[in-house]
Amino acid sequence: FVFPGQGSQWIGMAAGLLESSPVFAARMAECERALSEFVDWSLLEIISEGGSLERVDVVQPVLWAVNVSLAALWESAGVVPSAVVGHSQGEIAAAVVAGGLSLEDGARVVALRSQAIGEVLAGQGGMVSLAVPQARAAELIEPWPGLSVATVNGPASTVVSGDADAVEELLAHCERQEIRAKRVPVDYASHCAHVEQVREVLAEKLAPIIPAQGKIAYYSAVTAERIDTSTLDAGYWYDNLRRTVRFEEAIRALLADGRSTFIEIS
Repeated sequence: FVFPGQGSQWIGMAAGLLESSPVFAARMAECERALSEFVDWSLLEIISEGGSLERVDVVQPVLWAVNVSLAALWESAGVVPSAVVGHSQGEIAAAVVAGGLSLEDGARVVALRSQAIGEVLAGQGGMVSLAVPQARAAELIEPWPGLSVATVNGPASTVVSGDADAVEELLAHCERQEIRAKRVPVDYASHCAHVEQVREVLAEKLAPIIPAQGKIAYYSAVTAERIDTSTLDAGYWYDNLRRTVRFEEAIRALLADGRSTFIEIS
């Protein structure tokens, strides 16, 4: 199972499944109960009525719940993963499905971390998707020390992040050079030095989580290899937000280990 990060959301997503699938609806209800300790909004109302998905502290928990519940639906149909991998915040859902985090700890990580992003990082930065390989992206951002390679999604798909003014200048430069570049619709910069502002906050708020050794192989987009899920502590979830997302390498590691069929849970 492959769990995507932020960006896969759309108004009305999963509303039909709440009506048509008892398995999906039951798992979503469990996710709502788990999230209720940390948020002041209703997961099921957001799905049914729409709205608020522009808020990072809403969209990330909602996507987590939808992905965890979709995985339960696939498994109820007899499709059980031999391994999981996630992209950025998608790793939180992957960890729950693998058995590395309880549903309650997954809710804690996704809710409290997204709140910290919204409270501390919002308004400071931005992210840009570039249709170039990682090495070329690194060359492009050299003139701007405030930018970093944030995610490596594929052979010619890279995202950079950093200071808001540098993002604007990079976009203008790419337009002049006819390089395909697209702004990611967020006002913060993940996977760069900006994240260091929330390190202590996350260490404190995520300290209660108790990761366990899961039953399903877990491939990390932080380390680009298979790891023991009992290491998915507060420090890991800071690294997951701070460090470059090595998604392409993680997929290649899965392929190298003989995995040949991938289902994107989205």
